Amino acid sequence: MRNAPFCSGLLIAAIVIVGAPAAYADEKAALDRLVRAYPDQLATHDDRVVVWRDGTTMPVSDGMPDKSFDERLRNASLLDQLLLPYPKGPLAIPPSLQDDPGRFRNEVFFDKMYGNCEKDEVQKHLVTIAWLPKSWGGHLKVTEINGVATKLQAISAELDALPLPLRKYAFPSAGTFNCRSVKDTGKRSMHAYGAAIDLNIAFSDYWLWRPHAAYRNRIPYEIVAIFERHGFIWGGKWSHYDTMHFEYRPELF
Repeated sequence: MRNAPFCSGLLIAAIVIVGAPAAYADEKAALDRLVRAYPDQLATHDDRVVVWRDGTTMPVSDGMPDKSFDERLRNASLLDQLLLPYPKGPLAIPPSLQDDPGRFRNEVFFDKMYGNCEKDEVQKHLVTIAWLPKSWGGHLKVTEINGVATKLQAISAELDALPLPLRKYAFPSAGTFNCRSVKDTGKRSMHAYGAAIDLNIAFSDYWLWRPHAAYRNRIPYEIVAIFERHGFIWGGKWSHYDTMHFEYRPELF
């Protein structure tokens, strides 16, 4: 995912939040959202652990509230994962530096939820869906866990109903399931869980393709809004921008 040279007063606020225990002042509300977002997987939480439906528990914190941005990218706790708020709606200005809501991912959490693709655990839950069948007709493999496949099928139908000048951004897809890591973190991508999709690469921008250039986006918000309604966040709202990328992260809404 991606880097743009934007900075604002929001950055100062973010630094203060990241660097102090007060970052987690609203941790109960954040953890409430996490449990509500994955009702088939999570049962409850307290101030120390999240409880899974199978009775196992997972700590919410690693006891390191002063981690740097890069440390959170590579070793996120559950509270780190929930730290940066995702701005639903159109962007008025480009994201501030290191404002990457959703890029902090706890790999242990997602491995338990979707499986480890390196052990063929994710593959057992992949199903094939048609993507924009009226416009493209290709097929994609995505996970059925958390209803991701059903949600992407609904998104496909909404996108297929858009006028061609809009829906052209959504096909062909550049891919869904791929057992790989994120290039700049070494941690598994949400593609490795079958819970992410990349859109038409011809209209996409990615910070690693142009690492010293300013933020750029060509994806219309009409496309983004459809994904957001179904619980998918957009990589175009990251300072390390990845405008073709959407991943299922309902806990951030």
